[in-house]
Amino acid sequence: MAHVTDGGYGPAVSTGIAGLDRVLDGLRIGDNVVWRVTDLDDYRRFVTPFVASATDAGRQIIYLRFGQHPPLLAAGPGVRVIEVDARDGFESFTARIWELVETWGRGAFYVCDCLSDLLNAWATDTMVGYFFRVICPFLYELDTVAWFALLPQRHSRRTLDRIRATTQVMIDVYRAEDDMQVQPVKVWQRQSPTMFLPHRYRDGEFIPVTDSSSATRLQAAIEQQAHASQQLLDGWDRLFLEAEEHAGRADDENGHALAQRILRVLISRDPRILDVAQAYLSLDDLTAIHSRTIGSGFIGGKAVGMLLARAILMRDEPDTWHSALDPHDSMFLASDVWYAFLVHNGLWPSVMKHRTREGFFDEAPALREAILAGEFPPEVRPELARTLDHFGQYPILVRSSSLLEDGFGNAFAGKYESVFLVNQGDPEQRLTALENAIRQVYASTLGNDALSYRRSRGLEEQEEPMALLIQRVNGRFHDHWYLPDAAAVGVSRNTFVWAPGMDPGAGMLRLVMGLGTRAVDRIEGDHALVVALDQPLKQPFRSLEENYRFSQHLVDTLDVTGPGLTTTDLTTLARETPDLPLSRLGEVDRAASERARELGLDHPVWRLTFRPLIRQGEFIRLAGDMLSTLEAAYNHPVDVEFTVHLGQEGECPRLNLVQCRPLATIGDATAVSLPEQPDPRRLLMATRGHFMGGNINLPIHRIIQVNAAAYSALDVHSKYQVATLVGRLARQTPERFNLMLAGPGRWGTSSPELGVPVGFADISQVSVLVEIADMGNGMVPDLSYGSHFFQDLVETGIAYVALFPGERDSLWNPHGLEQHTDRRNIDCLLENDLPADAIQDCVEVRECEASPLRILADVTRQRLLGGHP
Repeated sequence: MAHVTDGGYGPAVSTGIAGLDRVLDGLRIGDNVVWRVTDLDDYRRFVTPFVASATDAGRQIIYLRFGQHPPLLAAGPGVRVIEVDARDGFESFTARIWELVETWGRGAFYVCDCLSDLLNAWATDTMVGYFFRVICPFLYELDTVAWFALLPQRHSRRTLDRIRATTQVMIDVYRAEDDMQVQPVKVWQRQSPTMFLPHRYRDGEFIPVTDSSSATRLQAAIEQQAHASQQLLDGWDRLFLEAEEHAGRADDENGHALAQRILRVLISRDPRILDVAQAYLSLDDLTAIHSRTIGSGFIGGKAVGMLLARAILMRDEPDTWHSALDPHDSMFLASDVWYAFLVHNGLWPSVMKHRTREGFFDEAPALREAILAGEFPPEVRPELARTLDHFGQYPILVRSSSLLEDGFGNAFAGKYESVFLVNQGDPEQRLTALENAIRQVYASTLGNDALSYRRSRGLEEQEEPMALLIQRVNGRFHDHWYLPDAAAVGVSRNTFVWAPGMDPGAGMLRLVMGLGTRAVDRIEGDHALVVALDQPLKQPFRSLEENYRFSQHLVDTLDVTGPGLTTTDLTTLARETPDLPLSRLGEVDRAASERARELGLDHPVWRLTFRPLIRQGEFIRLAGDMLSTLEAAYNHPVDVEFTVHLGQEGECPRLNLVQCRPLATIGDATAVSLPEQPDPRRLLMATRGHFMGGNINLPIHRIIQVNAAAYSALDVHSKYQVATLVGRLARQTPERFNLMLAGPGRWGTSSPELGVPVGFADISQVSVLVEIADMGNGMVPDLSYGSHFFQDLVETGIAYVALFPGERDSLWNPHGLEQHTDRRNIDCLLENDLPADAIQDCVEVRECEASPLRILADVTRQRLLGGHP
């Protein structure tokens, strides 16, 4: 064992080689030692005596085994081998190492595999540098000594510089002919006249090369041997340089293998998404994606869905879609930038606290605020500026595109933010606005709804890096307004058909004028047009007046000289913007126009019925072809978003596909038998149409009902208290229970006068959600299938029913609750912090575990019954 003395900076530790201890003045507790080698056997030669010396001194050695090279150590007395899989991604790997270091605590010594092997798992050495930047300071704080190896020619100069700046000790090891040379390049808080000279190894000693002639010859020999082996490029850049060499070659086996490798580091880890991507994304496609990508890593689910859908359409029907589909104009901020942002701002310790079960919600607010105040790494800002140069002054949309988003079973619909930017002002102002938008989307990963969604779907422990999709907003300038002609959400499987003879397999659209926000969000007091693609002119209304009343009256636009995203009533927009294509999207309400003229108003009153567009036929055909083609390629129903650009009169409209994801469906596989003449005394509810979820056969064990009359009498603050109470009662319902929630108007509304303003996170465990019309108080269900709230219901497996008591074929019999269920006292369910009596009086909890009520629905016949039919 080699012995060294305290050099004045804390306890000294031996390298296990006396000659090397003299060169370095020993190691210190807290040192991280990085060996830059060209041959891992040289690293092994130094590891062996270090471990022997440390174990002789009674130190515990932790060998972190994550490389693909042969092991450096075997388990034995004083040596513990812990294997960690890096293939799960940067976050999981880094978190696991952090947890291990935290577990073993102060004083343990570490030997790590070669950091360069992480490139095989991550493809990019940017994250190798950030991994080291996270772990090295933590090891230092815990009074450890840790050894790492690095193959420098496999890394970029930026990564090498980042590791050098972070570590305490860095040593280069190289060979010139048969001589091994060692040259310390950094030894923190120690120095000597010869410490940083190259040292030749001779018989256990390290002899400094003290004459310049020998040093010059040595350097020349090293460079000649390396032959400037290759530029110091990021492994990510090398990967795509190689891809460009193979792109465009048919039947290139090497190119095919390269494409498979790129798919797994750029596109997805989900086998089902990869199956589709392998069939439709070529190496040329992947290099084109890379050319529009900032940073390295995954581009995220939303970006992948959009690109995959476009590739499917162009491959399957090129003649149609070459002219009918606008090219995308998107840039991708890859997932590694998210991690770089966190590490650059020193947020990794907070991330680790947040990852704990108790910190999952508690640590989120502080971390969210820190993200909003964070700065971007210096290598990212110039790339963002170049992105803005690309878009010019067109408005842009910054959209979340996390790794799990828009996948099979996990849409994250509406959980993360999207931010519209009018993109006006000088370049620095525009860059500041873009950075703020990115921070806002990043911070939304820590919103309560997003966290509740992850926990409810068992995704708490999964890596969820946030990539971003930056898109030019499709549309036109109309003076200071900017908007697309129309926008739509489309679903290839319509489980909300409202008339006999409609084909659920034909698909459905929610169609709006202007920005698509009104097609995906649940609109308060306004309505998108719902179009069944097999019967596009058939609406669920009984009169023309009702058709107009339940149409779109407000339009979302971008005001490029004002506040940006703006909602404007159609009448004002039509008056201020005479070049809007209203004659192709709507009809003049002649009666209303006549009344307007009597009041001295000259402008006609338009109603957005979209009948001219639908009757033209080509639009409906394109939408149907799009949905059926994508469903066939995915082998699963899909949900898409697109905008519509109207050309000259008579021209085919052009579509701009901005999103595609697998659609979650429930209960549509098995026919359900409903009695033809059920006993009405045994029914709680019944309806023809106005339900969602396909075929349903579900027992109900508990019902929470909000009384319409009592709720209507409350002030706004009390109504929010009712929503809180409902959420508390829903969350404490036993998991084995199927829970039904029934109440007036719209669940999840942001306007308490229209319904109960619960958050989806509060009711995510509900099995059936019932909205009951209370015409006297204006609380009416909103049949807005396709909205984010409804997407939550569908993919979470929550059935939905809208009831209109008093109307034909719609029954709500609350007296059936008293007949078939037992009332539970709220104070028995909630042990403390009970709300006021007026709040409690609004909410009733009924149990029927002993004799469950049953919800039966037949989607083909559009009948639903609930009770004991």
